Amino acid sequence: MSYSSIEVKPSASGFNRLRIAGLRAGLIAALTLPAAAWALTAVEIMDKNFVVGKYADSTSDTTMTLTNKSGQQRVRKTFGTSKLDANGIDNKRMTRFLEPTDVKGTVSLLVEHSDKDDDIWIYLPSVKKVRRLISSNKKDSFVGTDFSYGDVIGHKVKEWNHTLVKEEDIDGKTCYVIESTPKDATVKTNTGYSKRVGWIQKDNFVTVKAIAYDEAGELLKEAKYSHWKEVDTVKHKWQAGILEAKNLQTGHSTVITIDQFKVNNGVKDDFFTTRYMEQQ
Repeated sequence: MSYSSIEVKPSASGFNRLRIAGLRAGLIAALTLPAAAWALTAVEIMDKNFVVGKYADSTSDTTMTLTNKSGQQRVRKTFGTSKLDANGIDNKRMTRFLEPTDVKGTVSLLVEHSDKDDDIWIYLPSVKKVRRLISSNKKDSFVGTDFSYGDVIGHKVKEWNHTLVKEEDIDGKTCYVIESTPKDATVKTNTGYSKRVGWIQKDNFVTVKAIAYDEAGELLKEAKYSHWKEVDTVKHKWQAGILEAKNLQTGHSTVITIDQFKVNNGVKDDFFTTRYMEQQ
């Protein structure tokens, strides 16, 4: 009889021993995987970043300081309010300018839609008319500041390709550095950006720094967000106290300081209507 014709049948106890050994090996391998194997993807990080500042509603008083390259400043005061839709994603934001006189009575209304184009409305007291802006206006300056309408509304995560470039410390806090490029030409044209890079704080997913490149690929602006506060400790929602943006091509800069901020006030829907915008 040749050895090749012999059939060896392991016992049931042998199978059990092999199975247990296999389970042990799998468990050991899982426990010894490098930390990177458990890390969040770039899209998951951006999803968390997108919702970290979405609280039920808010009211705020702010001071905007606009500075040109010569150092001349203009200071504006605003009252703002926001309200989150029932879907927990889409926000409505109203900003009314209180002073100085040249912008007093100007009102912006930004209505976010996760499944279609966002709505942008602005009321100019000089013409006493509410004007609806189109999607391509997202790249325009938000009432003379260095933030665009798109920056204020927020950039939809699904409209961009996201890459985790590295991790980097800023002011002692470790951040994910995420590079985002538009998925199509329409997004690029509407936002005015060919690329955005964000520094997202690892422990709470807030943005502490961002840079953006224009449609030609040239560095356009830098923004910084500081004095973060956890305004809803139950749902872990955060709000920056100071927002800064600088146009690196013109030298113009904007600093928005939040003087007073409250959340979960039961804000009424009346604020987010064209009728309210027209009130003086």
